[in-house]
Amino acid sequence: MRVLIQRVKRASVTIDNNVKSLINNGLLIFIGVCDEDNHEDIEWLVKKIANIRLFDDENGVMNRSVIDTDGELLVVSQFTLMASTKKGNRPSYIKASKPEFSIPMYEQFCKELEDAVNKSIQTGVFGADMQVELINDGPVTIFIDSKNRE
Repeated sequence: MRVLIQRVKRASVTIDNNVKSLINNGLLIFIGVCDEDNHEDIEWLVKKIANIRLFDDENGVMNRSVIDTDGELLVVSQFTLMASTKKGNRPSYIKASKPEFSIPMYEQFCKELEDAVNKSIQTGVFGADMQVELINDGPVTIFIDSKNRE
């Protein structure tokens, strides 16, 4: 699994000109799933995201988590995170899982993230044509790959 996390002042998902989800002050999380992913990847990423210190403390140091700040979360599925750009100029998405595998993984990730932060999270709609708007705070953007745990 790959996630791209952005600390945001505001983020929203719009589908067919209707706002589906909206958050303030929190994390926008894009997630991509591959066939090799399993429940261990979900658990590791959920723990990492819930506890990663991306928010400023009273000294202006990124030392607080989304839990510490009671921040909001918006999770958006994004198969393009699984892109390979190794050959040519057209990205290959062959590593991205098919919906029959990735939808249950996405849903489980969202459920476990809600449990970890002890609050409801907002989501996009898997496979929909979504317009995502955000105000990145910082900017702070972190990429995490559960298969390359650096």
